[in-house]
Amino acid sequence: MSSTAPRRPGSGRPTLEEVAVLAGVGRGTVSRVINGSPRVSDRTRAVVEQAVAELGYVPNRAARTLVTSRTDAIALVVPEAETRLFSEPYFADIISGVCAELSDSELQLLLILVRDQRERDRLAAYLRAQRVDGVLLVAVHREDPLPSTLEELRIPVVLAGRRADHESLSYVAADNLGGARAAVRHLLAAGRQRIATITGPLDMEVAEARLAGYRAALAEAGEPQAAELVGLADFTEQGGRAAMRELLDRAPDLDAVFCASDVLAAGALQVLRAAGRRVPEDVALIGFDDSIVARHTDPPLTSVRQPIAELGRTMVRLLLDEIADPHRPRRQLVLPTELVVRDSG
Repeated sequence: MSSTAPRRPGSGRPTLEEVAVLAGVGRGTVSRVINGSPRVSDRTRAVVEQAVAELGYVPNRAARTLVTSRTDAIALVVPEAETRLFSEPYFADIISGVCAELSDSELQLLLILVRDQRERDRLAAYLRAQRVDGVLLVAVHREDPLPSTLEELRIPVVLAGRRADHESLSYVAADNLGGARAAVRHLLAAGRQRIATITGPLDMEVAEARLAGYRAALAEAGEPQAAELVGLADFTEQGGRAAMRELLDRAPDLDAVFCASDVLAAGALQVLRAAGRRVPEDVALIGFDDSIVARHTDPPLTSVRQPIAELGRTMVRLLLDEIADPHRPRRQLVLPTELVVRDSG
């Protein structure tokens, strides 16, 4: 660290330039450290933070907002009803990861639910007023106009998942197709012959990808793909129960079910038990997420683990980079999944 003369009492508040001189770095580097950007090495961050402490530098937030139009706030937008937000562990894990990544920054996190067109319009007006620096958008539906609205407003945005194969925005997703394929391969290797699936809503790429993985594993094994073995549902326990009843009516000889989420699998398990089907002896059952639900069913649920909290953390890192440099190329990352075998199949 370079040296600088000590400040004299009454010589005014320390400036960003003085912090840069004391730390021996550029003004832009100091700005990135103060704004919580991940694009700074740990060593440089420590040097800058020491200089800030020595000088007693306090960022002038009001002045910086006027100059840069920064608000020091980002929005986590969930286009779902609050019932899904509080009933599905996925959302809690995403929020946990986002908060963990933001914990060392001075950014405020706003949680915004968008349940209907009126709330969508109100959010668009809020964003046009430049109330946030960027947006994290989860639970992406293919026809949802929000991503396109954000793109038109030129607001930095990162999606959890994507709308389709050729997504134009930055996103972080799990390997949904690969995880589903691994689950069905496991069932085939165990000798299961009539393997059904319960999907999520097919207007979501995440559900489509998991269905594609199911079909890919069957195709690889030369197994027929019977339409009566595909049950459609939303990502709710009630949806899992309804789809499982329909599957048993259509294909009573099924001996395994791959569900597109643990919550769906929990609903399916209730119906199987009520129908006198033993899990896994009569019907093997696999979920997706490896959430707390999987560890608390009876029997404990075999499930595809996706790193949900890490997904949230990675989304934040990508968003902070886009906020710091709006012209940088958009990035699209896929995180690996892992089959966790328990007692259900």
